[in-house]
Parts: sequence; C-alpha cells; structure tokens
Amino acid sequence: MKLTIDVAVEGEDWRVAAPGLEHLAERVAEACLAAANPPLSEGAELSVLFCDDAKIRTLNAAWRSQDKATNVLSFPAASLSQLPSARILGDVAVAFQTAQREARDEGKPFKDHVAHLLAHGLLHLLGFDHENDEDAERMEAIERDALGRLGVPDPYRAQDLEAR
Repeated sequence: MKLTIDVAVEGEDWRVAAPGLEHLAERVAEACLAAANPPLSEGAELSVLFCDDAKIRTLNAAWRSQDKATNVLSFPAASLSQLPSARILGDVAVAFQTAQREARDEGKPFKDHVAHLLAHGLLHLLGFDHENDEDAERMEAIERDALGRLGVPDPYRAQDLEAR
C-alpha cells in the first residue's frame, strides 16, 4: 500500500537544514504503514506541511485553542471507522524552529527527529494516540518499529517517559 503524499515546504530554512523532505516523507509513510498495517484504501492521500513556528502557532491557536508553537500537528480528515475507505487521511504540519531546538536539546540528528515527528503525526491520522499509558505504549512501539525500519534510533531512549 502506498500513500499519495502532497508536500509543501514553507521557508528556506527547511531546504537548507533538511534537503529531500519529499523523499523523507515518503520513506516515513511507507515505514509507518508497514509497522502499523492500517486498513486503508488504495491511493489514500496525505498532506504534509513543513512550516515555521509562527505558522504552526497560528494553526494551533485556530484548531486547538492553544496559542503557542508546537513541534507537530495532525488534522485527521477521516474518523477511525472511515479509514478503510477514506481517500484523504488528513494533514500533518511540522514546525522548523521547534523541531530544530528539540533535536539540538536532545542531541539527535535533525532529520532523525523530523522523521519521528512525521511518524508521530501520521500515526495520529491513523487513529493512534497517547491519551493513556496503554495507548502511549502502543503508539510508541509502532513509532520505534517504523523508525527502526529507516535506521533511526529509538526516539524515546533518553527521554523521561513520565513527561508525555
């Protein structure tokens, strides 16, 4: 199963710090689909926006009533019951400055962190969440599996999981 992915890159910072974002998004999506094995229709579509903190702050305020920047946002276009027949899964937006700061603070390569954020956002579109410990463990296991398929180290290895 392959997704059709529409990638929009806003800002030169992304192109300089992480060339090949379209290819990265495709690889992450393929790995997530292999790890999660969701029931999707052939040719389902996903949009990815690589933006700056100002844009993601605007989106976060408008859609989640949180007037602050965040690393990744997901906007599902289909409910869980609609996923098997949905043509459009939704949108994922990743913020440059927040992702860059987190990667630096956590001592991770920037592209590895962006891959993790993309995986995390896509899994939300596929109905996964981390609202309780059991769901968080399930989602994190799929993220680890997907990222491992890409050669990206466990993104949770050095983090305090109590701070989810």
